Amino acid sequence: MAVGFSASMSKIMLRVIGRVQNSIREMKREGWGSVVSEVVLNPSYIEAMEGMKDYSHLWVLFWMSRVQRGGRRKGMKKVHPKSRLDLPLVGIFATRTQYRPNPIGLTLVRLLKQERNILRVQGLDAVNGTPIIDIKPISPLYEFPKNSRVPEWYRRLWKKPRKVKQ
Repeated sequence: MAVGFSASMSKIMLRVIGRVQNSIREMKREGWGSVVSEVVLNPSYIEAMEGMKDYSHLWVLFWMSRVQRGGRRKGMKKVHPKSRLDLPLVGIFATRTQYRPNPIGLTLVRLLKQERNILRVQGLDAVNGTPIIDIKPISPLYEFPKNSRVPEWYRRLWKKPRKVKQ
């Protein structure tokens, strides 16, 4: 057992606060930046949403309910980022893979509009019907460090892989 881990803390319960509504029916790898979605929260949270419209961007946390949980992905500990074999095999916590012990998605979105319990956002990488578990406003002072560091392979992640001669 790992230091600081208690078996009594092995389960938690989350409350779905809303759902995603958009035209996306299947997961896709790229092209989420232009997707416009509505995050429809339970109307009981309208009062809790006061002041959100003053932000340009929000963090949306969601449950990736359509990620396959079984098969060869179950218990996966390492992946090639974006399934690119030209990138190193690294631990899942060093990537943004969807194959995680808890399929929690986290996306920074642009807030386009708020009407009552509906947030119109751009860039949310979640399919129609995805459960929303939390929303938080950005805090640029703390969340975007000037001297951040990423691995060398991360810089290559956004370049097209070179063809490998066979």
